[in-house]
Amino acid sequence: MGALGVVLLVVFVIICIFTILIVMVQNDESSSGGMFGSRTSTAFGSHSASVLTKTTFVLVALFIVTSFVLALLNKKPSVEKNLADTAAEIQQSAEEAANASKWWQKASDATSDASAEK
Repeated sequence: MGALGVVLLVVFVIICIFTILIVMVQNDESSSGGMFGSRTSTAFGSHSASVLTKTTFVLVALFIVTSFVLALLNKKPSVEKNLADTAAEIQQSAEEAANASKWWQKASDATSDASAEK
């Protein structure tokens, strides 16, 4: 995650904290549920929203947007469709490691070749 991701993550945490604080400060008797079916006598609910309600909606919208942007920044790259090349590379490196681990055989072969030349 680059510098942009870190900055966006810090902003995301600040938005979360502010959203929690704003929701905790709000009065339980407020009519913020008016658009979701509160019991008001008007046909479409109350159109006047308090500053806290508007702030809550803005913070929730910012929360959703930053969540999606963070998800896009942190997604893993797609897996290669052709894994045969990768498997061949792994097998080749395993064979090289196995050959390198047989150092004692190489040393004994070198000493036997040196004694055969004499």
